[in-house]
Amino acid sequence: MTLFRRLLGDALRAERMKRGLTLREVSAEARVSLGYISEIERGQKEASSELLASLCNALDVALSDLLRSVSDAALAEERALLGVPAITPAPSAVVVSAA
Repeated sequence: MTLFRRLLGDALRAERMKRGLTLREVSAEARVSLGYISEIERGQKEASSELLASLCNALDVALSDLLRSVSDAALAEERALLGVPAITPAPSAVVVSAA
């Protein structure tokens, strides 16, 4: 079974690591205890919407982008559990104006 809190924790940790930030730095910026952030990153605690907003601000990432990455990870994990092939995203359409 796919757990949202685990996928969310993975996404938060990935964003933090991508930015080269420590738990201590994110904790200070978000005004959330280091231990609590650690538990969220490990998928042991659920994060409230207010807490997610603080963490996203500290990580300089849009909440919608974070949730999109979690949703994509959930889809991939669920498809793998069902033995369904992964979806390959369609190439972006390029619009060329004839000026």
